[in-house]
Amino acid sequence: MGQKSVFVRGDTSRVNDCPFCQRIASGRELSSTTALSAALIDIYPVSEDHTLVVPRRHVARVEDLEDDEWSDLFGLVRDITRKVAAGDGVDGVNVGFNSGAAAGQTVDHAHIHVIPRVFGDVDDPRGGVRWVLPESADYWSQK
Repeated sequence: MGQKSVFVRGDTSRVNDCPFCQRIASGRELSSTTALSAALIDIYPVSEDHTLVVPRRHVARVEDLEDDEWSDLFGLVRDITRKVAAGDGVDGVNVGFNSGAAAGQTVDHAHIHVIPRVFGDVDDPRGGVRWVLPESADYWSQK
């Protein structure tokens, strides 16, 4: 394998068109970092402390990550999930990603959502991420 194009300050090749690359390049707003990944507070959070974990290299989809980037990214996801789960009043955490437009990805830079949850934030949290396809989510009532 050749040298990876890791996004570093001063590299402006993606900065103008990618909000995550812009935030990484600025060095501000990073809640945590590793050599290959960074964590950012979501600017459109669905709950308090909703965090995005992103690779530093601009890559559109998670399945396009190199092995070391995948390991680094998901190591940081684990660390952020633990941190978020330990927050005051947090009862659970959703972790997930959308890969490709058909899956709902709206920013063309791979990213993982870490979303703190509390009892009562929705009427019935059962099924969690299964609700991306509502007609298939509620399997427990269809028995």
